Amino acid sequence: MTISHHRYLLILALLFCAEWIVLAIDPLYRKDWVLENVLVVVSVFVLAVSYKRLLLSRVSYTLIFVFLCLHEIGAHYTYAEVPYDRWFQAFTGQTFNELVGWERNNFDRVVHFCYGLLLAYPVREIFLRVADVRGFWGYFLPLDLTMSTSMIYELIEWGAAELFGGDLGMAYLGTQGDVWDGHKDMALASLGALVAMMITGLLNSYLQRDFAQEWNESLRVKHTEPLGEDEIARLLEKRQ
Repeated sequence: MTISHHRYLLILALLFCAEWIVLAIDPLYRKDWVLENVLVVVSVFVLAVSYKRLLLSRVSYTLIFVFLCLHEIGAHYTYAEVPYDRWFQAFTGQTFNELVGWERNNFDRVVHFCYGLLLAYPVREIFLRVADVRGFWGYFLPLDLTMSTSMIYELIEWGAAELFGGDLGMAYLGTQGDVWDGHKDMALASLGALVAMMITGLLNSYLQRDFAQEWNESLRVKHTEPLGEDEIARLLEKRQ
């Protein structure tokens, strides 16, 4: 029997609360942890408020849950200092960076990729159910929003680094000396969202009988008359 939404969300909420409490204890840099959790608090608040009006699928809530859990690990240690290499070495005898040829701590890069990979689908579900988009736009708009919000987050990081400065600003920014860090983060988030939408599209093309028809219909011009100054003229004419 399928577990109810209420019970499933309760389980996810309890698991996340448990992780949050554990990782809130003695983080590496308390001030950075506070900064990193501001958006988490806002996100959880929005999810809680919208629960009754916009109940998402279990898939979407699970993807959001996994991303928030990854983010909390980064918030506890700071993204540049998550000791995944030490954890991996304890089990295998060698570091993960040595195994794959990385020269820096890439936990932040992985999470930026996961931002697109894990959150593009929940964004798609919102677009489909609220804006009623279909076909091409149901895949392009989630990709576009993921890319734009990734850019906005990089601007927030820049602003926070400028505002707070010093060690706190650098810990929050986490560039590790890479002048292209923000560009690479945005590219990875975009790649993750693209992969998510490609997987979703392939699955729908297999399951949805009218997939091609819906795609073509979404690209058909619905209103043949131009807007801009022509629309202004039509509106002024209606007011007379």
